[in-house]
Amino acid sequence: MYPHERSLVKKMSDKPFALVGVNSDRDMEALKPVLKEENITWRSFQNQPKDAKGSISDDWAVQGWPTLFVIDHKGVIRHKWLGSPGNEAMDKAIEHLVEAAEKDAKPAK
Repeated sequence: MYPHERSLVKKMSDKPFALVGVNSDRDMEALKPVLKEENITWRSFQNQPKDAKGSISDDWAVQGWPTLFVIDHKGVIRHKWLGSPGNEAMDKAIEHLVEAAEKDAKPAK
């Protein structure tokens, strides 16, 4: 998925879009070279082991990896996929919501 994610980040660089990752790697030092090698430039949070507050995957009811959420500019989850829906479906969902965000951001005439 990294190649497609990289292309999305590049394609949407001037749009109201953010890609945020959550990784399940336990050894952050071992992960650093992978992030560099894969050119992962977007935010990626570590899914901390369960504690008093719970892990990110627990809080978001993640049942498997990857789980993809598409959240609109108002903070509403519009899509949730367990596994990849395919690049075309994901792009279409994102493009639709980016257009809505851009439309809402334009000043009223």
